[in-house]
Amino acid sequence: MAASNNLKAIVGRGLRETGAFLREHSGMEIFTRHRPVMTFWGSKPFKTNDTFIAPTASVIGNVTNWDESSVWYGAVIRGDSHPITIGFSTNIQDRTVINTLPAKVETLESGFPPVCDIGHYVSVGPGSVLVSCRIEDLVEIGAKCTIMEGAVVESNVILDAGTVVPAYSKIPGGQRWGGNPAMFVEHLDDAAKDHIRAHAEEVHLSAREHILEFLPVGNTYVHLEDLERRGEVKTSQG
Repeated sequence: MAASNNLKAIVGRGLRETGAFLREHSGMEIFTRHRPVMTFWGSKPFKTNDTFIAPTASVIGNVTNWDESSVWYGAVIRGDSHPITIGFSTNIQDRTVINTLPAKVETLESGFPPVCDIGHYVSVGPGSVLVSCRIEDLVEIGAKCTIMEGAVVESNVILDAGTVVPAYSKIPGGQRWGGNPAMFVEHLDDAAKDHIRAHAEEVHLSAREHILEFLPVGNTYVHLEDLERRGEVKTSQG
């Protein structure tokens, strides 16, 4: 009886997921409670085939995600006023918020546009907030850091967890900074610099696994295979 109920539940779920698959590939627009990628005023986020955007993340508007980049669970990237760029093999970790100044602000006090530009091999720790700033390549940003508008973080930098980089500040390359407001901690040796890129590549490998595991139309086949292994149901191929 239990096996029969399990089979009925799995078949029912499989039929629902088949319908979702057919609707998706027919071009029909599907309305759901949450959309990880959302067009805003005609600007649709760009992502490549190997970009991972978690199903609970929100990537909105004028956002460019380079190859092998990843946006993790609960993160919000809101390009609804100015462009945001996420570089190659860069990861935006859980619950991070990235946005820009309002659209009415056309230039920063420094004279540059209020975009948010994040370079290659950058790791942005969970719970961080970035606003209209520039992060160059090979930077590791710890958890719950805040980087305000106009700030520039040069290459080969590590920011300790909880670091606050005030507006229009500049963090020189090859250094570790921490605190609120951010203060110099130490110069990075070669091993620390190598770790920045290695960490970004490790996160990318993890993101690849999440891409393979996440199917937008379900994973009923996994449950059927499990029942087959336990001998509770037999399927025929013909």
